[in-house]
Amino acid sequence: MTKLKPAKIFKGAVEATPPSTPGSSSRLNAGPRHITAITFDDRGDQVLTAAEDETFRLYSCKTGKHLKTLYSKKYGVDLPRFTHKNSTVVHASTKEDDTIRYHSLHDNKYLQYFKGHKQRVVSLEVSPVDDGFISGSMDKTVRLWDLRVPTCRGLLNLPAPPVVAYDTSGIVFAVAVNQYSRILLYDQANYDKAPFLTITLEDPTLALVSYPPRPIYMTSLAFSSNGKYILVGCSGDAHYIIDAFEGHLLAKLEGRIGLERRRMDTPQSIDPVKGNSGEEVSWTPDSKYVVSGSLDGRIAVWDVQSLPARSGDVDLKVPPLRVQPLASLEGHPGPSRCVRFNPRLAMMVTAGAELAFWLPDQSADNEEVAKELLRKR
Repeated sequence: MTKLKPAKIFKGAVEATPPSTPGSSSRLNAGPRHITAITFDDRGDQVLTAAEDETFRLYSCKTGKHLKTLYSKKYGVDLPRFTHKNSTVVHASTKEDDTIRYHSLHDNKYLQYFKGHKQRVVSLEVSPVDDGFISGSMDKTVRLWDLRVPTCRGLLNLPAPPVVAYDTSGIVFAVAVNQYSRILLYDQANYDKAPFLTITLEDPTLALVSYPPRPIYMTSLAFSSNGKYILVGCSGDAHYIIDAFEGHLLAKLEGRIGLERRRMDTPQSIDPVKGNSGEEVSWTPDSKYVVSGSLDGRIAVWDVQSLPARSGDVDLKVPPLRVQPLASLEGHPGPSRCVRFNPRLAMMVTAGAELAFWLPDQSADNEEVAKELLRKR
């Protein structure tokens, strides 16, 4: 993990921001356009990006080549997620309406429209085991879908815009609600009943920084591969790991700059906001490490193989283990908004204003092997 280095950087991964015209409204904290989301297919052969220039871009992970660019100027694109076919994705829209679209990358056609949300979809995940997927929207609802049916098969009404995630079995899904700092765990087969576990995310170490402590703003959820832990991505300067069975707060991952702001020179708001956060943190496939982007472009790597074991009643006053990065990798230009590890190959992809493929640097190992061979001669 400490030997990862950018092997290839795609400079033209996002179209440049067009020059402003008289009377046009400029974006807040305007800067270069960014890639907002990335997704791998199940085999790890391809990675797809979605960007603020309203394009999909498809790349081969094995050859490191850009394969094609597809445009969605009418609806915009965000949160693309590969289905279990490497030629189709579902994605959210950024304008026109709030419909989720089922899209064929092969011929650039829409296969299905999933209508129901009244405001923008901000969280979208495909089931790891079947054709189901789940979405969370600014309209404060979670909807459960099936790719084969255009109408939703389940609906949850919540007090705030939710963040959603499946566990690795596809049997359980989690919903984060920021307004109450709660994470709700549901049985997929009984989603219309109360959650079987309600977790409160409360970090007592925040009171050491300011009082009252600044609230935590959750922007992503991800279960570990063994289903024991939940990685809670946040827009602030730390992420958290929670026990998925009882709800104990186990670890606080420190040593990065959160993506609440778009640029380093933008002042932080009084209240925490989502900002550009949501896609910048993820597990490695074996769940031994967590990787995360940062506003300064560094990639933090945390070793989470020695998490504390806790059982019994949850005590919100027990501080989490504070974990510093095993490595802080340099090489990504600008804010690293998206960070994902390939599910099958030893490579990492980071994205922001540019796209970077990271591979382990073997040069040092090769030098050692060469020295050893010479010595034996």
